[in-house]
Amino acid sequence: MNYQRFFEEAIDQIHAERRYRVFADLERIVGKFPRAIWRANGKAEEITVWCSNDYLGMGQHPDVVDAMQKAAGNMGTGAGGTRNISGNNHPLVELELELADLHGKEAGLVFTSGFVSNEAAISTIARLLPNCLILSDELNHASMIEGVRRSGAEKKIFRHNDVAHLESLLQAAGRERAKLIVFESVYSMDGDIAPIEAIADLAEKYNAMTYIDEVHAVGMYGPRGGGITEREGLAHRIDIIEGTLAKAFGTLGGYITGTREVIDAVRSYAPGFIFTTALPPAIAAATTASIRHLKNSQAERDAQQRQATHAKQVLADAGLPVMESPTHIVPILVGDPELCKMASDRLLGVHGLYIQPINYPTVPRGTERLRITPTPFHTDELIAELKLALVETWNALGIPYRGAGHTEVAQSDRIIPLLVPKSGG
Repeated sequence: MNYQRFFEEAIDQIHAERRYRVFADLERIVGKFPRAIWRANGKAEEITVWCSNDYLGMGQHPDVVDAMQKAAGNMGTGAGGTRNISGNNHPLVELELELADLHGKEAGLVFTSGFVSNEAAISTIARLLPNCLILSDELNHASMIEGVRRSGAEKKIFRHNDVAHLESLLQAAGRERAKLIVFESVYSMDGDIAPIEAIADLAEKYNAMTYIDEVHAVGMYGPRGGGITEREGLAHRIDIIEGTLAKAFGTLGGYITGTREVIDAVRSYAPGFIFTTALPPAIAAATTASIRHLKNSQAERDAQQRQATHAKQVLADAGLPVMESPTHIVPILVGDPELCKMASDRLLGVHGLYIQPINYPTVPRGTERLRITPTPFHTDELIAELKLALVETWNALGIPYRGAGHTEVAQSDRIIPLLVPKSGG
């Protein structure tokens, strides 16, 4: 049997669907973010990154870098093993206390990634609840879907942010059955926000537990960076708040927060926690420094929100199909996987701007897009440069501006109505 043939055919299938992914060789430059060095074909070139999840640039903040360097100098680079074997390194203990405080919860638990925290926590919580029914938003992240699948529990998918549909499912299940509602606060591909208060109301009415993924909101919203639940004063009404350390906080890892009993049960039963080496002390120390800074500084959040709003307006004024988003996510619709990849390649190769294409299965077919994430360090001048590069790319590749004049678009496309310049530029 030719085993290699099966892998070749699998990759050929992805190529045929125009969704083969190529990772750029990038080297970030401390002190010059969002600039980075791009290496390709034996050459090195400085480019601008427009799609980083380091939303606030905390990955280069002097206090965060200093905390990592000091911890590595004092305690070495690794954690030495799983916590069962090596114990808790002290910076990790401090980090979990900081996270519990951030969300107003009794306890926190840190994992090696946001994917692992969702997969391990959701699957474990649902397994421990007798005859649990999971109610999951249809646009939940792959890590949440995997957690639901691995739980072995019955699941029902409710239409995205559709409170009426969710209520009908809860009503059918009855008050006595164990139920877990899993959803996100900010959905990262469209940038829309869940109706958290309405979901919390339903959870109380039908006696369900709630699990929210705040990975694209922690650090970004709320007076201390506790996410949308903090901003809206709802954190105390959500049972488990999950987040990441790898986006706004600028380091690595994922976590959950909740009651001591829930956190201890996940710690004691989740294979994804028990059998995984702990985060190194240097990463834990750097993350704690980042969280503490953002708890006390609004400057980064204010600057980021200003630049995101400004970018949306500038790009929309140029006639580009900016998808409606109330958050820091700025999606621009392309609607074709090949054109999306060509646009990304042209922006990098011709204009020195790095924006990864977002294709199926990350988003539904026909909604392929470029996902832009302005940070406090993307100046007005850089935004103007981005606009010109996108307009040139749209014209060169013949990507639609959504028609001439005032654009009429189906509601499901969620595009801001635009006035398209006659020149298309």
